[in-house]
Amino acid sequence: MSVAMRSAALGLLTCFTLGASAAAQADSGCDEGCHARGQLLDHRVTLTLSAAAFSKLLASSAGGRRLVQIAGAPACGIEIVSFRYGTIGGAGEPTNASGALMIPSGRSAACSRALPLMLYAHGTTAYRNYNLADITQTDPGNGDGAGEGISVAAMYAAQGYIVVATNYAGYAGSDLPYHPYLNADQQSADMIDSLRAARAALAGIAPDSRPRENGKLFVTGYSQGGFVAMATHRALQAAGVKVTASAPGSGPYALAATADALIEGEVNLGSTLFSTLIVTGYQHAYENIYRRPGDFYDAAYAPGIETLLPSLQPLNTLFTTGKLPSAHLFSKLPPAPQFASMTPPASTPLTPPALTPLFAAGFGNPNLVRNAYRLTLLEDAAANPDGAFPNPTLAMKPAANPLHPLRQAFKRNDLRNWLPVTPVLMCGGESDPTVFFFNARIEQAYWQNAKVPAGLTSVLDVDSPVVGPGDPYASIKREFASAKAEVASQAVAGGATDGGASAVLRAYHGQLVASFCLVAARAFFDTF
Repeated sequence: MSVAMRSAALGLLTCFTLGASAAAQADSGCDEGCHARGQLLDHRVTLTLSAAAFSKLLASSAGGRRLVQIAGAPACGIEIVSFRYGTIGGAGEPTNASGALMIPSGRSAACSRALPLMLYAHGTTAYRNYNLADITQTDPGNGDGAGEGISVAAMYAAQGYIVVATNYAGYAGSDLPYHPYLNADQQSADMIDSLRAARAALAGIAPDSRPRENGKLFVTGYSQGGFVAMATHRALQAAGVKVTASAPGSGPYALAATADALIEGEVNLGSTLFSTLIVTGYQHAYENIYRRPGDFYDAAYAPGIETLLPSLQPLNTLFTTGKLPSAHLFSKLPPAPQFASMTPPASTPLTPPALTPLFAAGFGNPNLVRNAYRLTLLEDAAANPDGAFPNPTLAMKPAANPLHPLRQAFKRNDLRNWLPVTPVLMCGGESDPTVFFFNARIEQAYWQNAKVPAGLTSVLDVDSPVVGPGDPYASIKREFASAKAEVASQAVAGGATDGGASAVLRAYHGQLVASFCLVAARAFFDTF
């Protein structure tokens, strides 16, 4: 990766951020019959660009020009099909969702031969109309969705991959009034349903212009999408569908361990958004997380919170209007004297020491989660500890018998319960303040203990030293270090007095690591 590629990665800070905003939901006149799983409900071509026209579009913005430096110039034109399909919600209820089908076009061999197909899962967003098909941002509020969509189009579709990317149930015209966040069974079903519907759309193309699949099926995604990608690989494998390889990035695979770390005071960036999405989704799915919202949420935030997300308002507006705290997940007062050392923690067992000062920002008043509820979680975690956090065991399994309903839900959706039979690359960064990198290390240790063949699964820490002359990701690691240094340097030039550390922290997960894991995933897939 060249200096130009490093600069391009920094450009993705603006066009690949996993963010949040606002939107509108489509009306539903659909009965259960038209919500059959995987049924193609409707589809339309929303954009057709030749390789030259796509290159021109990318060249029209600084972010696009930098994206070309990372992804390469488009080898293929692209046709984007926006489609809706039947799927299920978190409780198994019939619903629908939308997605983007990105089809390579052109006469070059890279575009006209039989092509691989890639399933892509996007990251967390609070914006209800988040739409990966809208890469030209016809919706002014869809900046983040357009940025992620155009990144995927440039990195994959324009390089000869058929791409199927769901917007997920609960977003972009879906009738579902909530999003089943980090619900492994539902989200993998949603992905598989989008694949079925996309293939139906492909089958409707005239034979002389219909793209042909070459039998290779890849799965990738980042952040929430990393979790969804792994859950989808698991579900496809269980269904007897061969996945050629998957490359989940920075996902909370060891979800129960991640939740216990949070409960015990390791409050990650974005925790108030993530916690609200996940508790809302699990309450819809399992109906036992609380009896009323005020059991879980502090009185300042309980009213209306069950319908707050995904939102028609920008996330910052939810913060400034007092609908959601920006950082204070927990009270600064310990829920009981024995848990004072976790309010906030002075040291942490699995996360880098540099992140410890960050956790204190998650404590204050008013806070999102009631102290009484946190106490019940802490007591159950102490009595029924996870096998990886805080004290790792050889097996690295989730707690054998958690008694708290929310910890049971986390275990139910934890991905330490399957063994891949085809290659998996887990990409991330050691100092991630949003999704802790120990998730990848725990998942890998779990697989190794379960005797998954050596070399079948691997972990890439883009924020780690190059390991000898044979390191296949040496250039990515070097350029990540340079990109991180450049973010810090720019912050210092702008007046930062902390050496740029805060700027790097803010950019780390959704921008820096996301960019380089995108590059690593394609490099990995290109080897098959």
